[in-house]
Amino acid sequence: MTRQVRASAGNRPVLVVALVLTLVAGGFAAWQGRSWYAAAHDDSAAYAAQRDRALAAGEQAVQNLNTLDHRRVDQGLDLWETSTTGELHRQLVDGRKEFTSQVKTARTVTTARVLSGAVTELDDRAGRARLLVALRVTVTTPDSKSTEKDSRMLGELTRTDGQWKLSGLGQAPVGGTATG
Repeated sequence: MTRQVRASAGNRPVLVVALVLTLVAGGFAAWQGRSWYAAAHDDSAAYAAQRDRALAAGEQAVQNLNTLDHRRVDQGLDLWETSTTGELHRQLVDGRKEFTSQVKTARTVTTARVLSGAVTELDDRAGRARLLVALRVTVTTPDSKSTEKDSRMLGELTRTDGQWKLSGLGQAPVGGTATG
């Protein structure tokens, strides 16, 4: 009988180590599960995803509105209209005929490339955002001469039917301005 007691006492450190390792592994699993749950239900992750969607849509819309080929004016203006909403959209629709005539007369090809962009404001609940986009616009004339111009544009976005669309666009001020 003393032999059995000694054998059990000899196994005790192994059992204690196994029990401790099991408790540590269980605690670690619970901690990781709680961390995963918190991350999955974190509002800042959803906000960041919405900001990224607004930025991507805004950059594409600004690029669209600065790209137009006189040989495919109707396709270009259709793209402009699908990229916009609100008052900006109405202005484009109302001025389409006159603008088409001007572009066909000038026979230019304008292409834009976004250099960088950032969302400067985002109100996810109201479905509004503002962004700043730096782009390079290349204008090619009928005699195949090209000029490039870098510009910064300020845009306003409105979410309609789950999509971000440009609702306002203008030039951003460049450099310092003198105050009187």
